[in-house]
Amino acid sequence: MRQTAPEGRGPVRYGPPAPDTGLDTGLPVPPGLAGLLAAAAGRTAPEPPGGGPVLREAAAGYWWRRGLRTHPEDVVAAPGAPALLLALIAAHGGDLLLPRPCPAWWTPQARLLGRPTYHVPTPAEAGGVPDPYALLETVRRIRAEGGDPRVLLLSVADDPTATVAPPELVREACEAAVAEGLHVISDETWRDTLHDPGGTVLLSPAEMCPDDVTVLVDLGGALAPAAWPCAVARFPPTDPSRADRWTDPRARVLDVLTALGALVPGPVAPAVAHALDEPGDVTERARRAAATHGRLASAAHRAVLAAGALARPPQAGRHLYADLGPLRAGLAARGVADSLELESHLTARLGAPVTGGHRFGDELGALRVRFGTGMFLGVGEEERAEALGADDPVELPHVARALGDFGGALEELR
Repeated sequence: MRQTAPEGRGPVRYGPPAPDTGLDTGLPVPPGLAGLLAAAAGRTAPEPPGGGPVLREAAAGYWWRRGLRTHPEDVVAAPGAPALLLALIAAHGGDLLLPRPCPAWWTPQARLLGRPTYHVPTPAEAGGVPDPYALLETVRRIRAEGGDPRVLLLSVADDPTATVAPPELVREACEAAVAEGLHVISDETWRDTLHDPGGTVLLSPAEMCPDDVTVLVDLGGALAPAAWPCAVARFPPTDPSRADRWTDPRARVLDVLTALGALVPGPVAPAVAHALDEPGDVTERARRAAATHGRLASAAHRAVLAAGALARPPQAGRHLYADLGPLRAGLAARGVADSLELESHLTARLGAPVTGGHRFGDELGALRVRFGTGMFLGVGEEERAEALGADDPVELPHVARALGDFGGALEELR
């Protein structure tokens, strides 16, 4: 019998609302973006499949500035990362390999297509990228059982673990994948949310294996409001004379997006193209949000360790992934024996969505959970804006109270 979650939460396969993303974490929308959206409000036609030339050129510039040679013909845009990932998986075919844990929204795309998925463990130092030796063993086992592994999906700036994979791990994993004939899809949605950009090295797989990596970025991660759906993908540069709809993955992705009617809304396109150009008002807000959430994540990390639980130090994003396994006895006394019950218990206790590790591919019996740092910003727009504008948000009274309540909820479980 299918197990269900508490009222209003849906069956186990669905998750609670995701933590806030993008510029809607308390900061107002930059006036330049808001003005462009308002000016285009009368535009009734959507962008063509894959995005128009202005949007694709802006995306190409975004990757050029990050050291990846990109032209507009190498880019595809879609109304959000889920639709774009669905098209990418459909275009490449075969079985899909994922790190464990992985973002909760990845697996449903493969499930919709009926594609088998296999989770590969990640090393101790970071999530998002599979252990290279475990990856090779998994590929060989799948093939021995008659499977057809073709795609490795990974994230160097990871959701849910909030870690950044070290360059040597990324290189080894990608080289192992390419040697086995796998195409790599690198989800880099959170790459622009590094808590310490000067002290954290982020290396894209496309820098090492340029012919075998497609890069995916959802603009709701850092540059644009999550309510304005747009994601972009960078494909390995292809000689136009050799590209055709039967052999070129970009052409196949465009076919899928066209069939789905997955088109970027016309009024949104000028604004997100402007965000991809990274003007000062957009980058300053993104930098400020990343720094604020980094301080909150670090404070939450200290509270987790103080309670006797485990977590990797957060380096990016707006979340913290904790292992409450050391608190199993205290949780059992409260009737909590798995991550679904842990999700329900902590969501009720903290009054904010908390996501169990089973949503991310971890075993149900593992007491792992992801906390969103947005819960510490405050309850109203004024409090949240104050926290995001403060030099040290942890010192603000309402933030300190929220962090204290968070630590207290964990201490209760000891």
